[in-house]
Amino acid sequence: MASQEIEALANALARLPGLGPRSARRAVLWLIKRRETGLTQLVNALNAVQGRLVECDTCGNVDTTNPCGVCTDPRRDSRALCVVEDVADLWALDRARLFTGRYHVLGGRLSALEGIGPEDLAIGKLLLRVEAGGIDEVVLAMNATLEGQTTAHYIAERIETLPLRVTQLAHGLPVGGELDYLDEGTLAQALRARRPVG
Repeated sequence: MASQEIEALANALARLPGLGPRSARRAVLWLIKRRETGLTQLVNALNAVQGRLVECDTCGNVDTTNPCGVCTDPRRDSRALCVVEDVADLWALDRARLFTGRYHVLGGRLSALEGIGPEDLAIGKLLLRVEAGGIDEVVLAMNATLEGQTTAHYIAERIETLPLRVTQLAHGLPVGGELDYLDEGTLAQALRARRPVG
């Protein structure tokens, strides 16, 4: 039986995505065994971030500076803007290091069922950024869900009169995917987005 403090740590870790009670207990035991390295590093990292997290006023990213490191990076192409639903999407795309432009986080997606309209998202800020000029391409990187595609369509309609290119991430077959394991929606999108060979 662990102390209340150790149980509280395990319960706090169990609330993290992807960790259940058993995984949290294993993580706590690992931290306890390596308290000089693992536990101390974790506590120091949490203390360094706590209280310093801010939302970037420009793009909506979460960082310890405002504007964020992505917005202030001079190596980024300021003429290309990738629109994503959430910060997690921005981090996933940026981790791949394939997009060298800047980002705009909407903070969700349109959903009539959940009562989320354009005014609940950072679409107004996006329109202001795009209308200010200097952007040649807007990449709509919404999730391949009905709500994500509705959001992409709404944004595309709002900026279609501006002198810029509006593109969207391709959807379809994953690399290494086998046809008999894919759902009908993925197969349908792959067929609609087919292109010439060569």
